[in-house]
Amino acid sequence: MNCALSPVALYLGWSPCKGEWGIRSLMRSVMQRLVLMALCLAAVAVCLQATSSWAKEAEPLAQDPVMEARLTSLAEQLRCLVCQNESLAGSRSDLALDLRREIRTLMRQGQTDEQILAFMVGRYGDFVLYNPPVKSTTWLLWAGPFVLMLIGVGVLLLVLKRRRLLPEPPQTPEQQARLQVLLKNSTPPTSTPPPSK
Repeated sequence: MNCALSPVALYLGWSPCKGEWGIRSLMRSVMQRLVLMALCLAAVAVCLQATSSWAKEAEPLAQDPVMEARLTSLAEQLRCLVCQNESLAGSRSDLALDLRREIRTLMRQGQTDEQILAFMVGRYGDFVLYNPPVKSTTWLLWAGPFVLMLIGVGVLLLVLKRRRLLPEPPQTPEQQARLQVLLKNSTPPTSTPPPSK
């Protein structure tokens, strides 16, 4: 019996060798296609959700380029409270966007740079300044790394000194016997005379 089929008959599940329509194989292929389509749609939905959560509304620039330059100068002096290693000007966090918006509002009210910095320090403390001033409340911040480094070097020197003063542990009889065998089996280095010139 010839089991050759047309593509349409294969797609619909015709089984020529059995001489019947394969409903089971038809349902299986339809289900496989449906599951594949559902997985593809789910993947597309996840990708769209992820990209939409990254997209943020563009923040409008100030009408005055001088004000925008002043804002950038001030934002470079302030630390992002979320990122902590970035200035407010370089941070993309939501809090940084809010703080820049607050600075713009204060500028429109006519406050000077010093007043704006004082407002931010009053609200968030000296930590908001990218270079905090040296005073009694920030002394540990400035001296802390050096103090910790000195303590670490002191502990290292103490450990090394104690290790040097420890007596060497005595050898067991097995270790002494093994050492004697190794010494007997080794050949002393031969000294060769230096080449004459």
